[in-house]
Amino acid sequence: MFNIDDFKIKEGMKLSLSDFPTVVKKKDIDKKDSEELILQDIEELSALQDVLFADKRHAILIIIQAMDAAGKDGTIKHIMSGVNPAGVQVTSFKSPTDKELDHDYFWRHYLALPGKGEIGIFNRSHYENVLITKVHPELILKEGHNDIQSVNDINKSFWEKRYKQIVRFEKNLTENDTIILKFFLHISKDVQKKRFLDRIDDPTKNWKFSADDLKERTYWDAYQSAYEDAIINTSTTDAPWFIIPADEKWYSRYLVGKIVCNELKKLNLSYPNLPDNERSALVKEKEILLKEK
Repeated sequence: MFNIDDFKIKEGMKLSLSDFPTVVKKKDIDKKDSEELILQDIEELSALQDVLFADKRHAILIIIQAMDAAGKDGTIKHIMSGVNPAGVQVTSFKSPTDKELDHDYFWRHYLALPGKGEIGIFNRSHYENVLITKVHPELILKEGHNDIQSVNDINKSFWEKRYKQIVRFEKNLTENDTIILKFFLHISKDVQKKRFLDRIDDPTKNWKFSADDLKERTYWDAYQSAYEDAIINTSTTDAPWFIIPADEKWYSRYLVGKIVCNELKKLNLSYPNLPDNERSALVKEKEILLKEK
């Protein structure tokens, strides 16, 4: 039976990613049944999004982080497949530009936040500033911090301060009616290798592969440690992390879709009720339309 708490990281919880499976052996569904169930979730998400858009009391921010080839793009495509594009915006964050580096690291993310009634999906996010920058601290030097002259100045307290900044940033959003759902797609190193080989062998997937992907793979352990620290320090009651086993794409997409639907249903969304004067005006306008020849 599906239990959302099996994948949610509680605030203050200590964890090691090696203790979390990248594949679930005892599943609540079979692969042969998954297509129909995923379609049901897509239909439900579509209906919920329609009410969300009309209700205009909440914004939804979905953050997806993962190692390369874990299935971020496919998961986003799954979420998007049933919703109205007018109410959804996907933002993929690449290396920051010179203009973005002239601002604090949240600036470009603020610009992409969803408005009320909208769903925003971040493919990578502000968490890159405690992930890739932690693995490659030389990138911090490009941010132009007054008190950092070399990587030797980037110490434990720097990262602790940055985690607190992220928690404050997200707390400000949740206190202003943004629901934040953060997903880490947890893939094994062996499956990543297999998917990289598939991208090289399949001409239709060659464009997905980059030599940089292989370079970053050599830092696997460092990234796992960075993800552990980020999740431990920033998973809160109001903005929780979900660790999603991602070795089987079909099941990870099912889980993400199910969790998003479950969290949206908690909002008790409803279509707005018109005031009496506007409702009376509608009746009159209906009469005018019915009298047309």
